[in-house]
Amino acid sequence: MSKKILIWSITAALAGFLFGFDTVVISGAEKKLQLLWGTTDFFHGFVVIGMALWGTVIGAIFGSIPTNKLGRKKTLIWIGVLFTISAIGSGFANDPLTFAIFRFIGGIGVGASTIAVPAYISEIAPEKDRGKLVGLYQFNIVFGILIAFFSNYVLNDIGENSWRWMVGIEAVPAIIYTLLVLTVPKSPRWLITKLRNDEAKEVLKLINSDLDSEKLILEIKDEMDNTVPNENIFLNKYRFPLILALLIAFFNQLSGINAFLYYAPRILEEAGLGESTALLGSIGVGVINMLFTLLGIFLIDRLGRKQLMYICSVGYIISLSLVSAAFFLNWEGSFMPSFLFMFIAAHAIGQGTVIWVFISEIFPNHLRGSGQSFGSSVHWVLAAVIPSLVPVLFSTVGAGVVFLVFAIMMVLQLLFVFYMMPETKGVSLEQLSKKLIKSKN
Repeated sequence: MSKKILIWSITAALAGFLFGFDTVVISGAEKKLQLLWGTTDFFHGFVVIGMALWGTVIGAIFGSIPTNKLGRKKTLIWIGVLFTISAIGSGFANDPLTFAIFRFIGGIGVGASTIAVPAYISEIAPEKDRGKLVGLYQFNIVFGILIAFFSNYVLNDIGENSWRWMVGIEAVPAIIYTLLVLTVPKSPRWLITKLRNDEAKEVLKLINSDLDSEKLILEIKDEMDNTVPNENIFLNKYRFPLILALLIAFFNQLSGINAFLYYAPRILEEAGLGESTALLGSIGVGVINMLFTLLGIFLIDRLGRKQLMYICSVGYIISLSLVSAAFFLNWEGSFMPSFLFMFIAAHAIGQGTVIWVFISEIFPNHLRGSGQSFGSSVHWVLAAVIPSLVPVLFSTVGAGVVFLVFAIMMVLQLLFVFYMMPETKGVSLEQLSKKLIKSKN
């Protein structure tokens, strides 16, 4: 693997660190904010917490526009700017609505990053290393999650304004990321789709001087010759990759992963742990998440995407069933963290590692941004709805029922993997596009 490709991939993937940090940092501050502003469970869930998630939905729905029009690189730069504004504004907010607005801005950055980063890395990566390089985005997400949990634990007792430091400190990595991403080249495949072949050749020489740039340009030109002007992903010939993106995103969130990450301390407290122990347990969640994500990245180009999804589906079913049983049967104390750690491990090695890689592979070059946007939108609409409902559902139907529903959904995911999901490892983006579209026309 080229050292330059690795450096550029890591740089772009650092947006994932901001994604993970931004998503989870609220878990340490949310109870303090509810007490400070005296908001109801509904307002707290749908506005104070939920606005960031709805910002993510907007970023996912419309993120393909700058990704396609401005290019992958410029979109990455703007993502860093959005994270910076959000962190500073949230830290200085004095009321729930102002706080929610700045969190909404950060959410836009999160949603857009799920489109631009996997698209960019998949387009500069060689097929044999594509899984692990795009997987760096997910690694940075879980690394950001771990640092956010650790940061929350460290800052929790510094005073009544500890929540301001929790959410505001994100400005530091956001500024660093924005400066670093200025150094990466533009995506050669994006340049080719914009008929900027000379610029693309220069980038391809930087990536690999031995690469046959003319052959790649011809392959992409051939792919584009079989399209019609202004076509979209909803045409019948793209139905199969569209369904694949829909289902993998649907099952990702119906595992309950974001609901758990947003409310990890609260869930551990519900299970009988004290506040400090629950925050410390959250750090354990972050460590497990990172270690098993690393394992997933190591295996994704060896075992393949489909095999990792088999492993995670079985792990989900077992762990979620145990978590549900623990709540139903009042198994408090030491049992619950181990069940939740098993759940996080199953997610990290499978869905967590696979989803962004898989969606970035299954659409043709000229529609990759739109396809990534569709999959991300499904993911984030559910990620906004499900965590927003958690406080209400826990206080009405109970945590046991909620986790039981998640377990049932994972049985359906296992069937999806077995009957529908294709293996994409080791195949070029252009060959994979032809295979998926041609075989399902």
